Amino acid sequence: MENQRKKLVLVVTLLSTLGAFAQGNGTAGITEATQMVTSYFDPATKLIYAIGAVVGLIGGVKVYNKFSSGDPDTSKTAASWFGACIFLIVAATVLRSFFL
Repeated sequence: MENQRKKLVLVVTLLSTLGAFAQGNGTAGITEATQMVTSYFDPATKLIYAIGAVVGLIGGVKVYNKFSSGDPDTSKTAASWFGACIFLIVAATVLRSFFL
């Protein structure tokens, strides 16, 4: 019985030591993950700007069609499309400045 306890203590000690050695390189892993995530922000920001431009063009065409047909709620439609474009641009800029 005593011999089994010694073996159990030895195994637990070895496993805890291995865990401590495995955690020694955590800083390098976190640094690498941070660099990987931040490298995606420039392409993602450009993609959001491109989506904002497409949304703006579609909104401009829809507002023009409503204005040409004489719809009374043209200003409401224009405000909603303009607000969507502004939101995309501001959200991309704020996220980029917040994380970089």
